[in-house]
Amino acid sequence: MKSITIKGSERESVGKKATKALRNAGKVPCVVYGGEKPLHFSADELAFKNLVYTPNAHTVVVELEDKKKVRAIMQDIQFHPVTDKIQHIDFYQLFDDKEVTLNIPVRLEGNSPGVRNGGRLLFRNRKLTIKALPDNLPDFFKVDISKLKIGDNILVESLESDEFSILQPSTTVVVQVKTARAAVVVDDEDEEGEEVEGEVTAAEGAEETTEAAE
Repeated sequence: MKSITIKGSERESVGKKATKALRNAGKVPCVVYGGEKPLHFSADELAFKNLVYTPNAHTVVVELEDKKKVRAIMQDIQFHPVTDKIQHIDFYQLFDDKEVTLNIPVRLEGNSPGVRNGGRLLFRNRKLTIKALPDNLPDFFKVDISKLKIGDNILVESLESDEFSILQPSTTVVVQVKTARAAVVVDDEDEEGEEVEGEVTAAEGAEETTEAAE
């Protein structure tokens, strides 16, 4: 998995007054858990841009002024309710021999023949939660939909690996193609296909958009 380096300064004071002063200076107070004791540090808000504002998953190397480096993953983040500025970030320290839990994004590749024939592509799970050793964390799951016909789906079980455990049940649907009115159902022996009676109304189109977002 790709790593992002965050350069920061260890915090000597963690009180409310010191925390407010950091935020006023454009810095984000953070803490790394999982080691012998919590590590409190701060860094410029811009330093977290490629970590927070992306659908991708990353590990982090926290690099402090005394050349201390800590490998971690982001566990929790708090935003200001009005300005949406980052208020605080919790990290969890990584160790080579300890498994961690992380959400990994799913990427679809290819063009579904079922969609070309008028079916609806429903992306049910855009992220999957896995448990793995740090060195076995994948950047993303690649899901090929180029063979998905109307009525087909791809389940979690097809993405399982010996290098990690997926915490969702193996029967969980990741992506599927559902029949829509006016869809063309093509059998292997019938290249022409059969048109399903009816038309897609504007309301059904809105329903499709809503379901796809779920």
